[in-house]
Amino acid sequence: MAAAEVVGARAPAWRGGFGRLWSAAVLSGFGDALRTAALPLLAVTLTDQPLLIAAVTACGYLPWLLFGLLGGAVADRVDQRRAMWAVDASRGLLMGAFAVAVGLGHASIGLLIALAFVLTAAQTLFDNAATALLPHVVDPEALGSANARLMTGQRIAGGLLGAPAVPLLLAAGAAVPFAADAVTFVLAAALIASLRPAAPAQTPKQSGRTLRRDIADGLRTLWRDRALRGLCAATALCNIGMGALIATLVVLVTGWLEAGTAGFAAASTAYTVGSLAGGLGNRWVTARLGPARAVLLAGCVQTGALVVMGTVRSLTALAAALAVFGFLGMVWNVNTTTLMQQRAPVDMLGRVSSAFRTLAVAGAPLGALLGGTAATAWGPNTPALLTAAFFVLSVLALIPGAGPDVPVVASPAVSPDDDGTTAHVTR
Repeated sequence: MAAAEVVGARAPAWRGGFGRLWSAAVLSGFGDALRTAALPLLAVTLTDQPLLIAAVTACGYLPWLLFGLLGGAVADRVDQRRAMWAVDASRGLLMGAFAVAVGLGHASIGLLIALAFVLTAAQTLFDNAATALLPHVVDPEALGSANARLMTGQRIAGGLLGAPAVPLLLAAGAAVPFAADAVTFVLAAALIASLRPAAPAQTPKQSGRTLRRDIADGLRTLWRDRALRGLCAATALCNIGMGALIATLVVLVTGWLEAGTAGFAAASTAYTVGSLAGGLGNRWVTARLGPARAVLLAGCVQTGALVVMGTVRSLTALAAALAVFGFLGMVWNVNTTTLMQQRAPVDMLGRVSSAFRTLAVAGAPLGALLGGTAATAWGPNTPALLTAAFFVLSVLALIPGAGPDVPVVASPAVSPDDDGTTAHVTR
């Protein structure tokens, strides 16, 4: 992938479109952390049935399987900037209404499940539109750095600021975290709406084209690109393993290591710190290896970290392994997104992104079930080893697309705008 080596070599300009897009992403990350932490806490006050409580989390996966491909097809048909701010404004109104319902004592577990489902269904359009918009907001050479800064900012806002703020907000009232989330949605929508239009009207679609045909085109494009096909297969395998690990990590820490809730908090913090370091160090790693080989290295080292988690009975070793795992996980995520934005045809990026995400996330629920079964049958440390096995398979899936002979789809032309690096979209 010789042409891919330069992607991410230059930092994006903060002035102009990227600064506002980054600010909106960080605000959304903060609000998402508030909601993600507050919803389960509210759920346990409304029901004592574990299945209903788990259903709230499950609805975070289900819409991607049902609407993920549709969201990508729609993202390629509409003005992505307008779609993003309209979705965030709608979610802000929805969260505001939910906060009022909680404040008045009208919340129910059914309402929580419906809320989680609707928010994630809207997110399938927002996320695919955001992926398709970024290459037209920064220069091609700055894509990797832009993705790293977006993901790092979201991790700081969510992991270091949002989650710890939830107990303080809950002390002021059960509705306060949700009201704060509504405000972040509205502010993010305003920032995105303030972006200057980056493109003229979209090229008219051929008569007779349907959303089903557009979705099929996106799937075919993903399948025919050897590197993207390998990345998608590898990410899907990783997510099966991650489902097993995430579902049982608390049992590993509190049961096998007997470290209690303080140990679990330390392990979670180590992972967050490692992720932040990965966001900062990704540019250095990618500059020396290139995006494809950086992903391959990440998979190999993460496999080793998982083996340590499942074999070394020490909280210190687990925290260190999780920090390394988080570092390389950020390298994986940034470069996977960058390669997808670089290689997919500009007018199909929403569809290719949605196909990639939908196929990749499909295995997570299965992984959670496998992890629970393995922990029950063979002990709480075995899900980490099961995850390591899936990561080995993912590395094998990456190898065919990691060579230098895989051609790269040309990046869209970019011209400066608004004193930043905003590009005019060509479709």
